[in-house]
Amino acid sequence: MREIMSTKSLRYVFLGLSLTSSWGNGHASAYRALLRGLRARGHSLLFLERDLPCHEQHRDLRRPPYAEVGLYRSLDELRDRYAQAVREAALVVVGSGVPEGALVGAWVTEEARGRAAFYDLDTPVTLRKLALGDHSGLTPQLIGRYDLYLSFTGGPTLSLLERKYGAQRARPLYCGVDPEMYHPEPAEPRWDLGYLGTYTEEKQQVLERLLLEPARRFRRGRFAVAGSQYPASIAWPENVHQLEHLTPEKHRAFYNAQRFTLNVTRGDMVESGWSPGVRLFEAAACGTPILTDPWPGLEAFFQPGREILLVRSTDDVVRRVRETFDSERLAIAQRARQRIFAEHTSSHRAETLEKYTLELLDEGSRQRLKVGREAQVALHPEG
Repeated sequence: MREIMSTKSLRYVFLGLSLTSSWGNGHASAYRALLRGLRARGHSLLFLERDLPCHEQHRDLRRPPYAEVGLYRSLDELRDRYAQAVREAALVVVGSGVPEGALVGAWVTEEARGRAAFYDLDTPVTLRKLALGDHSGLTPQLIGRYDLYLSFTGGPTLSLLERKYGAQRARPLYCGVDPEMYHPEPAEPRWDLGYLGTYTEEKQQVLERLLLEPARRFRRGRFAVAGSQYPASIAWPENVHQLEHLTPEKHRAFYNAQRFTLNVTRGDMVESGWSPGVRLFEAAACGTPILTDPWPGLEAFFQPGREILLVRSTDDVVRRVRETFDSERLAIAQRARQRIFAEHTSSHRAETLEKYTLELLDEGSRQRLKVGREAQVALHPEG
């Protein structure tokens, strides 16, 4: 990645679900892209994660070259080993999905001498949990203690976070993609349509309509599904190739082996809108044209019909896969890739977070200066 040094080097500490293991979660890909971008801008990074057995068994990046990694097994170990690092950071970022996240966040907001942010990579899920009274990851009181609420979801949700939940500053920080990792490669497509994603029951219903049933109807077509946790009970059509979990370094080859790739959006993210998944950006950067279910706010990221294609039914998918000329397919992919370079790289996201951080630090400096001046006037009212 080309380094674009910031005017000021900052120390960031992240506490996230996982940086070292991408198994069964999309957080790792998002964090890896963001931290690579921050390091390229000259910042110093420490990522802390709970040493969970499921991640220990599937670690695919034990020592990232762009960040220090610290593993901890308990809250007590976290406090004992990393309190000084949290105190010295310019910004401490606590991510959604962290085990005992509310307790971690309460400690961070109390301990940090710089600023503290909550990074919600699952905003619709978080809001649903709050509404149901599940406060294990985040409490309503804790939201207001964070200086910054970073959200994977934009649009109206941001004002909701401030108005209803008391967030001081709710700002979007969408996922991004590193173009040096995700790019086109000369290859003859193996599959007409592919999908990459971890199994959930809800998304499987959409996958049935938008990939498995099209495969049954288009018997000469070739299809692929890659991801973890798919039950053995699923009856895959004969022309669907099912792959186990692919680590991020294998995503590029998978996308480049497809004529089209399918994006499936979780129901809560469709309802909230403005929630682009990282797979959208990865596929677009690889120059693979995307078929996606529609959701509000999509046009803020890609232009439907020109940069991405909407599909609502089995018939839509079969028609797109069978009838789209290669010239049209590749033109759509190229326009989407240009959009990525213009707006959605890891460098863009790192620059955005840096901007937010400097605004917080500058505001804090102004506030301290104001308090100092008021104290001087109180001590010397006559000047």
